Amino acid sequence: MADNLDRSHRRSIRLKGYDYSLAGAYFVTISTQDRGCVFGDVVAGVMRLNEAGQMVSTEWDALLGRFPCVDLDAFVVMPNHIHGIIVFATRVSVGAPLVGAQGIAPNRAIDNRATTRVAPTLGDVVGAFKSRVTVESTRGVKTKGWPTFRRRLWQRNFYEHIIRNEASLNRIRQYILDNPARWAFDRDNPLAVTPKPEGIWQV
Repeated sequence: MADNLDRSHRRSIRLKGYDYSLAGAYFVTISTQDRGCVFGDVVAGVMRLNEAGQMVSTEWDALLGRFPCVDLDAFVVMPNHIHGIIVFATRVSVGAPLVGAQGIAPNRAIDNRATTRVAPTLGDVVGAFKSRVTVESTRGVKTKGWPTFRRRLWQRNFYEHIIRNEASLNRIRQYILDNPARWAFDRDNPLAVTPKPEGIWQV
């Protein structure tokens, strides 16, 4: 998954020609630079967040206030990456389906937060999240003794997958929820004993 970022480190991995401000649901993965494990540890299949990891979770939730046109679905902070689902609200009347994501019902109501402002793109939302976490992490390293990171906190790019139907949404939700239990097999785990099982990308 995140290994793709190494092969295209300065090349955009966004889908060419796709409008990332369109209403719909997106699965995103953001990894730390050099896969540094700075957000906590997985113990017996359960993610134990440190203070930095708790801050990451707080900043993810804060996206709801910063971007009224988005909703948040399943999410997990891992030692060196995050997985989450971002849903862009439709701007039309209440009850209309999401374009490109018909049938998807996010966890929170979103139509009552529709806005007439210029729609942010997925890159805008992810960029704001990465920026806020970097600022808070830098402050935490300096004042609270949080785990250090070299040069930058995050990898330059991020992985995204357009969620096209409810079946795909449910598979990805489950993948996110199961991520801590699969940590021993995760390619992002410096101590992984075997390659991570494939299959989630058949969505």
